[in-house]
Amino acid sequence: MEVSDEVLVQRSRQGDAQAFKELVNRHEGKVAGVVQSMLGDTQETQDVGQEVFVRFYQALDQFKGQSAVSTYLIRIAINLSLNELKRRKKRNMLFAKEEEGVNTSSPDSKNDLKEVIVYELNRLDPDFQSVVTLRLIEGYSTVETAEILGIPLGTVLSRLSRAQKKLKSVLAKHMDL
Repeated sequence: MEVSDEVLVQRSRQGDAQAFKELVNRHEGKVAGVVQSMLGDTQETQDVGQEVFVRFYQALDQFKGQSAVSTYLIRIAINLSLNELKRRKKRNMLFAKEEEGVNTSSPDSKNDLKEVIVYELNRLDPDFQSVVTLRLIEGYSTVETAEILGIPLGTVLSRLSRAQKKLKSVLAKHMDL
């Protein structure tokens, strides 16, 4: 019989390293998927994925169990990913002046459609990107997405709609090239 996440959390609080390892094993795939959807396949992706579980371990005593462990972990993953996107944007702004001759244009029509989609998804405002990632890429329901992000259901729906319109518009331009 499989031990519940709640029992594993309780054992982890008592110092049971094997219980925490089991929590990591159960949830690392979903966390990695969310972080990779937000950040792409970069070194920062692995760092953020590991940091999610470090933060969770540090916050075990504050975890009240009002949401599922997976929801809590995904919320941490989204927040850390958003923080990394902000840092990345600042770094890019700082180095953009130094690299004025570097080609930073979007992929052209010769590129794989997946590459174009990832590029355009990463250009979305992080608030919109997190909704698209959770709802459309990771398959969470609208209610789950609202719970994970801590925002009203209507906000999820409006951000999703606006993001889809923007993506549809830019993808249509790529397809016409």
